[in-house]
Amino acid sequence: MNVSVVIPVYNGQPTIRELVERLGRLLAVHSSTFEVILVCDGSPDESWKTIKELASQYPWVLGINLMRNYGQHNALLCGVRAARFDVIVTLDDDLQHPPEEIPLLLNRLEDGFDVVFGVPKKMPHSWWRNQTSLLTKKLVGYVMGYHNLSDISSFRAFRSHIRAAFEDYRGPDLLLDVLLTWGTSRFGTVAVDEEERKIGTSNYDLSKLIKMALTLLTGYTTVPLRFASILGFAFTLLGLLVLIYVLVTYFVLGSIPGFSFLASAVIIFSGVQLFALGIIGEYLARIFERSYGRPTYKVLESVGGSDKK
Repeated sequence: MNVSVVIPVYNGQPTIRELVERLGRLLAVHSSTFEVILVCDGSPDESWKTIKELASQYPWVLGINLMRNYGQHNALLCGVRAARFDVIVTLDDDLQHPPEEIPLLLNRLEDGFDVVFGVPKKMPHSWWRNQTSLLTKKLVGYVMGYHNLSDISSFRAFRSHIRAAFEDYRGPDLLLDVLLTWGTSRFGTVAVDEEERKIGTSNYDLSKLIKMALTLLTGYTTVPLRFASILGFAFTLLGLLVLIYVLVTYFVLGSIPGFSFLASAVIIFSGVQLFALGIIGEYLARIFERSYGRPTYKVLESVGGSDKK
């Protein structure tokens, strides 16, 4: 196969040189023509300097420097659009995804799939991180329309013609896995080894995982709006039942004792209203962000790149 490997780089200076060298040795054996695209996503360290050195050393390395930090998936989309070959492989810059596992993805791709995810045999993170990651993956699978597809990973291989389905995408927030569903329904997985992080810490903390979940729910599906509608309808029925109870009690007993009952009812209904308004506000925020023209990414400069090994 002709393979383009896309790697978003953020604080990756200690690892990207080893990663590129391992990729070069591997792809020289398993690919007729290849390239490695390193997208520097506004990294605050010396990653871009290292990328320029690698691009001058290896003709098959293309370095792209973004103007600022736009996010992992934005940087991925930039690299995916720059890729020139038939198959695109994406992986992280921290060496947790061993390049030597790439042939497993490529072989699985030959079984008739358009997208193949490399699923770790053993989750390397802490318990809470694994569970949060699993929940996020299930949300991604639900939004993608594949309720049984929870094995989603940033270590993936897919055919480049799928890009045509989202070539006109514009917007500051995106998830590449969802965009891939716009061009295909043939997804597969393969078990791969995943190494523990040896240098640094993960860039994804709990707040970023929550933000990703909100982006999923309010950026690509109307499920929260439907949930708010159902919840509002349910509490409207509850309110009617409470009204009937109040009227019946008034005519039977003459009055309803207890301020706490009335206060509790007001608090519950007010909370539901604020909850529904919050969901609507999230959707309005997405519309606002897309309407004022904030770019998905902007390239500052690029170096290297050749179709020669």
